[in-house]
Amino acid sequence: QVQLVESGGGLVQVGGSLRLSCAASGSIESINSMGWYRQAPRKQRELVASITSGFTSGGSTNYADSVKGRFTISRDNAESKVYLQMNSLKPEDTAVYYCSVRTSVMNYWGKGTLVTVSS
Repeated sequence: QVQLVESGGGLVQVGGSLRLSCAASGSIESINSMGWYRQAPRKQRELVASITSGFTSGGSTNYADSVKGRFTISRDNAESKVYLQMNSLKPEDTAVYYCSVRTSVMNYWGKGTLVTVSS
C-alpha cells in the first residue's frame, strides 16, 4: 500500500507560479514511476508530467505538450516527495491536480489539490 497526500494548490493570477507537493508513505520502495495528472471541469483526467522511476536515482521526465517549458517535475528521495513547479500559469491550467504512483501491482492516487488561475 502507498499513501499519497498533495498540497500546495490555491488561487493564483495569470502568469504566476505555484509549487505542488506530494508526500508518499507506505511501501514506497515498490514505486517504479510517478506522475502528476490534472482534471479540469467537464474534461477527462490528463497526464501533466511524469518520472520513469521511483524514489531512486535515474529515470527520465516527460511532459504534456501544453506544459512543456512551464512546468517541472522533481523529487526528493530522502523525503519521499514529488513536486510540480508550475510557472507562467494560464487560465487553462485551472484544474484539480492529482499525484499518482505506479507499482507492479497497481496505481495509487492522492485526493487532489485544486489550482485556480484567475485572469
